[in-house]
Parts: sequence; C-alpha cells; structure tokens
Amino acid sequence: MTSQQEKKFDVSSLFLYVLGFLLLSEWLRPVEQLTDTANIGVFVIFLIVSFALSYFKVNIFLGTFIKVLYILYALQNLYLQGSFFGFGWIGELISVFQRNIASVFDADWTNLSDLFRSFLFFVLLWLMTYLIQYWLINRRQIFIFFFMTLVYVTVLDTFTPYEADHAIVRTVICGFAIMGMLTFYRIIDKEKIKKEFSFSKRWMIPLATMIGLSVIVGYAAPKADPIWPDPVPYIKSYSKDSGTGGSSVSKVGYGTDDSRLGGPFIGDNEIVFRAEVDSRHYWRIETKDVYTGKGWVESQIGEERVPFTQDQPVPFSNLTGEAIETEERISSVFAFSQYPHLIYPLGLKKVQADANYTFEVDSAIEKIYSLDRTSVSPLEEYHLTFDSPRFSVTAMKAGDQNPIDTALLQQYTQLPENLPQRVKDLALEITEGEETLFDKARAVERYFGRNEYAYDQQNVAVPGMNDDYVDQFLFETKRGYCDNFSSSMVVLLRSVGVPARWVKGYTEGEYSGVAPSGKRFFNITNNNAHSWVEVYFEGVGWVPFEPTQGFSNNVQFNFDETTTSTNTETPEQEEQPEQEKPENAEETDQTSSSSFSFEKLFNSMKEFFVKHWGKILIYLALIGLAGFILYKLRLKWLPRLILLRFKLLKKDEDFVKAYLVLLKQLDRYGLKRKNNQTLREYARYIDHFFSSREMGRLTSRYERYLYNGHLEEGSWKESKELWENLIKKTIA
Repeated sequence: MTSQQEKKFDVSSLFLYVLGFLLLSEWLRPVEQLTDTANIGVFVIFLIVSFALSYFKVNIFLGTFIKVLYILYALQNLYLQGSFFGFGWIGELISVFQRNIASVFDADWTNLSDLFRSFLFFVLLWLMTYLIQYWLINRRQIFIFFFMTLVYVTVLDTFTPYEADHAIVRTVICGFAIMGMLTFYRIIDKEKIKKEFSFSKRWMIPLATMIGLSVIVGYAAPKADPIWPDPVPYIKSYSKDSGTGGSSVSKVGYGTDDSRLGGPFIGDNEIVFRAEVDSRHYWRIETKDVYTGKGWVESQIGEERVPFTQDQPVPFSNLTGEAIETEERISSVFAFSQYPHLIYPLGLKKVQADANYTFEVDSAIEKIYSLDRTSVSPLEEYHLTFDSPRFSVTAMKAGDQNPIDTALLQQYTQLPENLPQRVKDLALEITEGEETLFDKARAVERYFGRNEYAYDQQNVAVPGMNDDYVDQFLFETKRGYCDNFSSSMVVLLRSVGVPARWVKGYTEGEYSGVAPSGKRFFNITNNNAHSWVEVYFEGVGWVPFEPTQGFSNNVQFNFDETTTSTNTETPEQEEQPEQEKPENAEETDQTSSSSFSFEKLFNSMKEFFVKHWGKILIYLALIGLAGFILYKLRLKWLPRLILLRFKLLKKDEDFVKAYLVLLKQLDRYGLKRKNNQTLREYARYIDHFFSSREMGRLTSRYERYLYNGHLEEGSWKESKELWENLIKKTIA
C-alpha cells in the first residue's frame, strides 16, 4: 500500500472518528439542560482528546497519563482552591475521595460530592470512547449504539422538556453515514478488495447523496396530522384513575393537607434546607390531634395565633417537667425552599433571624410562622436555641401517679366512633401486663418491629369508603411508610387511654461536611419528610417515639431506676489552675522544628529506595501474598484469636462487646442478618442452623440490657460458655 493510499484510508478513519464523536455528543447535549451539571464543555473537550489519542494510536501508557492529567486538571480547576502546579490541592482531593469511596461502600449514593460525581462521569466517558473505537475500528459494527442513541433522544423528547427535533435528525445522519461506511469496509475486507480511493469514492458519493436527499425530503415534505391521540398524557395520568380510591402517585415532601393518607409516592432529592448542628436531631413543623379514620386534621381550626419577637421566648413548651436533663444548644437553618413556617427541634426556646422579622405561633398545632413586619414571609436563615433533652424513665413512670388534665386527656385520646373493634382489641393485647404509660408506649413501639410489617413506599394501599386507614394497615396490607406506622401507633395508644399525638417534620438529613464553626452540616431534602409520635407524660411533657421500621429519632432515655444527685462535687472534680506556658515555649518549638528538613527526609528515602528497590518489591510481594493467604484462611485463625482476646475478661460490661463481636463473626461465617430482621428472629435462624438454643439465650439477655439500660450481675460469667460455643462453631 502506498503512502497516498494510507493517507486516504486514514482520512476515511478520521471521518469515522468524527461521526462517532458526534453520535456520542448527542448523549451529552441534554445533560446540561435536564440536570444540575454545568461546564459541559469540559467533558466535550475530554471526548475530543480521547478520540484524538485513539486516532493517532498513541501508546496506551502515554494516553492514559494524558487522560488522567486532564481529569485531575479539570477537577482541580472546577472544585479545588489554589494553583494546579502548586500541588496543595492533592491532600484535599485524597480526603474527598476517601469520604466518597466510603459512601459508595455504604451504598449512600445521595451523599456523593459533586467532585466525585464528575470524576465518575469522566470515567464513564473514558469507557464510552474506548467502546466506540472498538466498535468502529475492530468490530465494524455500530447499530446497537446508534439504536440506543435514537431511543435515548426520543424518550427525552417525549417525557422531558428537552426538544429533540434536530437531535433526531443529527442522529439519523450520523448513524446512517457510519453504518454505510462500516458496511463498505466489511465488504472489502471480506472480498479482500484493495482499498483504493477511486473505489471508495464510488461507494461514498451515492451514500452521501442518499442521506442528503432523505433529509431534504423529510424537511420539505408536508406532515400529516397524527392518526391516534398522543398516548403520553394518558400514561402520565394513568395513576390518577387507577388504584384503590383513585389516588395518584405523589411526590414525597411536606404538605399541609393530611385529611386523606395513603397511596404510593416517588422520591425527591431536592434540598429543602441545610442545617448547622452540634448533633443529629429530628426537625418539627406541626402536630395534628384529630384522627378521622382516613387521616389527620386539627381540632382548633382558625384559632388566633400568638405573636412573639426574637427577644421573647417561644410561647409554648414541649418539655414541661423539671425531671428532664437538658443541654442548651444552637442549631442554624439555611432555607432553600420558600416556606413561610419555621422548622425547629424539640425543646425550642428562642429564634434569632433578621431584625425585621417577628413570629407568631398557632399553639393548637405548634406551627411557627415568620413575618416581615406584618405579612407572612419566608426566612432564608435563622438560628434556634433549644434544650436537648434526656428523659428520665423513672420520672415518666412516676408520672402515672399524678392525674393528667382532663381536657388534655380528652383531646389526645380522641378516636372516631366507627373505629373497628379489632384495633382496640389489638391494643389491649399488645399492652397486656404493662402497668405504666411508658411501658405501654414502648410495647406498641416495639410491636411494629415484627417481621410481618414492612416499610414500603410503592405498594401502599389507599383506604376505600368503608375502610379505616389504620385498620387496613394493621390487619390487611401491613405495608407502608412513616404515616402508616406513626398513625397506627397513636391510634393504638389512644385505644388504651394513653395521650398521644401525630407529629410532622423531617429526619436528620444527610451529613455534608464540617462547618467553619466546628459544627456539622446536614442537607435535608424532600426525601427526609417524616412523621412520628409524641406521648404525653405528666411532669415530663411530650416525649417522641419512633415506630417506623428503619428509623431512629435519637431520643435519649435515662434508664436509671434510682434517683441520684448530679450536683455533688468531689475534690478531684474541682477546677485546677491552668499551668502557665513558659515564655520561651514557642521559641523552643520553632528551634526543634527547624532541625527537621523535609528535603533531607525525601533525599534519604530516595537514596534508600534506589539502593534497595529490588528487595523492597520482593518484600512487598511477600507481604501481599501473606496477607492474601491470611485473609483467605481467616475463618480458621480469627475465631481462635477472638476466643483468646475474651478469655481473661470478667466484667459484666464485656458481655455487650462479646455479643457484637459474635454478630460480626456470624456474618463473616456466611450467616448474614437480613434487612429489617430483628435480633430475636436472627437468633432463631442461628439456633436452627446450628441445632442449638445458645444464640436465643444470649440475644434474650442482650435485649434485656437494651431495654433496661443496665446488665444483670453475673451476665458475662453466665453467658461466656454459650458465647464460646458459638464462636467455636464458626471455625472452618
């Protein structure tokens, strides 16, 4: 083959690469319009660089280096501070990757940072350029990718705001041109025809003419009206006319109308607000007190709102008892959505915001509104002072001895007259043998941990005309989300005379980093919208409970059954005078640090590596091999190591550590605990597998520790043999 023929053939390959790039770019065009992705040009340039490296057949190692260098430069330029060649950003980049890789292993996809998402997008484009090069040059086939691109742009055109009229035309032109050229090359390869330019011209000119005429005719020809009506509106509205009660699929988030609950919903990851907090906690908005059989409403509609200013305490209190241990904290809210109400934690005391704002509270539902002078107006930023409580179980149980206010008891034990009797019977069955209100509340809360109840956002029924919402969930469907679980707990408690109410708000949200103040940032999205239960205890106030499977509202209970003084000081606790730092301490630190040189350390390490690099590689390989063998044989030696570790331990507190280690070892052995499986159910599974009763006895003791808050004397001594037997059974 002559150099001229090679040049002609290279030009035709260049056309293939250009058309492949144009086809792949159709996948990128809608991204900027339909998502939060910006700077799409950075990714387009990466595609051009990747195709150019492939076309010029650059060495794979050099090509990889160039691509990696470009990706690092793009990520540093978009997300990190400083100069690229200053290299100060490398530490921050490694830290970001460590956090995000941990989120990947935890399947916490919503917590991935934008930097890491961009990195994954670069990797995806890298793979796609390789696949297109493989399809074009090696396989000579592109139909599947062409067809997928057509489906992609047409689906986006149908179901999203993206207008794909021109995209479809561009895709058809590129697709048919590529397929025509690849068909030509397959024929000449099969027939072993010499690749001459004159022969290629006789094929390519008719191909280009046919594609051009088809496009012109398609544009110029009159278009007939559609024969059938557009099916898309019907598909989108199908759910509105289907299902029980004709309910549609809703989008998750906070809403004000709770009179008809039920039905599935779809997720929404839009951020509602960002919180700067000391520790995780739930966020309240309002409460509801009247259960109708279909949902919740408030009993005192239109009650006059109580105004207050930033200098005044909030004119209601969830925590009324002196027996509660509290710690004053401050959380800050940075709103993304324009809501006229505040979002606040339990125990709220004061609100601080822009000086022009005042507040008013609907005390019937404890909902707080922000006002810009006289009109309701949303706040973008505000700070909340609140008491973080630790509830005394002793005080809650002792509260039963004091009568609850008759009006409050009547309001928060309300139930509809037509509530099915089997709901009340179930409440009596659950709380049978429980003497105090606290024990009854915990019994009902634990009841929903049974395996027959499942958390589900999709297969959720809507009660019909003659159905009760709670009754349907408790006895028929047993599938639902927070509204089902929380409403059912309130109704069951009210059925046995325990005052309870329904609360709406948000869960803690997703951790997003450390604030400059040292506190932690959490992003709260519509997906965090939630409902839970509050139970009233005389002398304590309203205490939150969480019946929904998979959720925990971080409420702290003090399970001490004896009253102890918290103000007694011992001589050891007295404040010691602060030791003065020597005046020349800073000087000494500087002198000692100056004797250290990173350059000397680097040079010595470099010299050592150059001199012994062969031995180092051998040692590393041997260490890696030894580590691999130890990992593969871990079921033989690790249980024995665990037994040796706990052999000499004698304290009762060691039982808890040993039980948790046992759970990890059983999981390592292959006896994995299923999602939503309780410890008791898991223990039955283990005992059935080993034909023993040891795990059940250990789990029973561990559950008593969880609910009582302390271990019985001799717990570890009595359980040690059972524990050792189970560990030994996991030795492979």
